[in-house]
Amino acid sequence: MDFSFNLKGFSLYNTLYSGQCFRFREINKNRFLIFSGCNSCYVWQEGESLFFEESSCDGFFWKEYFNYNFDFMGKLEKFKGDKILERLIGCCPGIYILKQNPFETLISFILSTNNNIKRIQKIIEILCENFGEKNKNGYSFPKVEVLKECSEKDFDVLKAGFRTKYLVDAIKKVYTKEVDLDELYNLNFEEAKEKLKKIHGVAEKVSSCVLLFAYNKMESFPVDVWIKKVVDEYYKEGLTKQVLSCKGLAQQLLFYGKRNGFI
Repeated sequence: MDFSFNLKGFSLYNTLYSGQCFRFREINKNRFLIFSGCNSCYVWQEGESLFFEESSCDGFFWKEYFNYNFDFMGKLEKFKGDKILERLIGCCPGIYILKQNPFETLISFILSTNNNIKRIQKIIEILCENFGEKNKNGYSFPKVEVLKECSEKDFDVLKAGFRTKYLVDAIKKVYTKEVDLDELYNLNFEEAKEKLKKIHGVAEKVSSCVLLFAYNKMESFPVDVWIKKVVDEYYKEGLTKQVLSCKGLAQQLLFYGKRNGFI
């Protein structure tokens, strides 16, 4: 074992399978190989402790990735009184919002457009195998500097269809800093969203996902087919004050719960 740390109320399984990240491999029920950027490690959970092995970096990186300083339990307290959220806290506990690499998150959610999770994972895996660097656990996510000269033809190997042109445009604008991903940390949610929308193919849902899962902007409430069903069924009169207290975390609970048949 390389290192360990505790996360109160956290569920590794539920968080990884909550649709916010794509680069992980389940080794068995409680052990995963996870990747982020050029880093990887094996991780498993015992109680509220996470244990890391064969990590390519120190524990600080993974503390950031797993959002160690996020007041998860405090946010859940604010959900009391919303019967749907209360049910989901019991049925699918421990879903944290990860804090992922912005470029990787942007590219991943561009590739997610009108796609299912298994196919998204496969396309991202091919992208890493063809343009990333080989390491002992697999392949790193390719850096923008490596991808900047790639054309749509170069990305034919991904079989990503119409998403390819969006991918090329995103890489170009990130590399030239027409869309400066570092700048988004310091912008408010609406300003950051408008910056991301300069990229072709990045509209409301993709920009909202990037700002939630990479920048932890909790005002974000990405709406896909699952969330639309939830809103139409349970929030016809509008989102409750409990949902509005931390929209990003509430969205993940509602998405996971609806997709997995808990509501």
